[in-house]
Amino acid sequence: MKSEARNTKMNNSSMEPFRGLVCTCFLILAAMNIGSVEASKGFKVGDHIGWQQPSANNTAVYSQWARSKRFHVGDSLSFEYQNDSVLVVEKWDYFHCNTNKPISSFNDGKTVINLDRPGLFYFLSGAVDHCKKGQKLLIRVMGLHQRAESPPSGVDIAPGPHPSSGLVVTVTLSSVFVALTVTVVTLV
Repeated sequence: MKSEARNTKMNNSSMEPFRGLVCTCFLILAAMNIGSVEASKGFKVGDHIGWQQPSANNTAVYSQWARSKRFHVGDSLSFEYQNDSVLVVEKWDYFHCNTNKPISSFNDGKTVINLDRPGLFYFLSGAVDHCKKGQKLLIRVMGLHQRAESPPSGVDIAPGPHPSSGLVVTVTLSSVFVALTVTVVTLV
């Protein structure tokens, strides 16, 4: 009985360095995951042209602009314009250039919209003829674990994001942690 107690005591004391190593690795891994979230970004709608009625030969300028970006919850859109307005609208209103019942309406010349949820956002110019000539914007805002939705048919929207480098780092560090744990357990 005494020898069993001694063996148990020896096994427990030989496991102390292993427990310390596991705890240290866990804390390092947790600390590295905290930094993997990207900072929010501000996007100027239309870049250098701002928010204005597109020229006759460039009516797809805003859908092309949206396709070149990746929007995430926490980002913001800045609309800069003169003698115009920005309307936040529902899907049906977007496709029919209906300006009668906007969710929100702005005409201050410099409007900032915070993207506070994942999903589709629809924007129109307040001038009906501007919308019909292409001054409208549809964007998809990506959340952390959003399931892919099928886009409305015939609509150009920004595609889903590419995997972030933070996710790749997390997976790689997790793999290293598992390999290190297996090695230490084998040695003990």
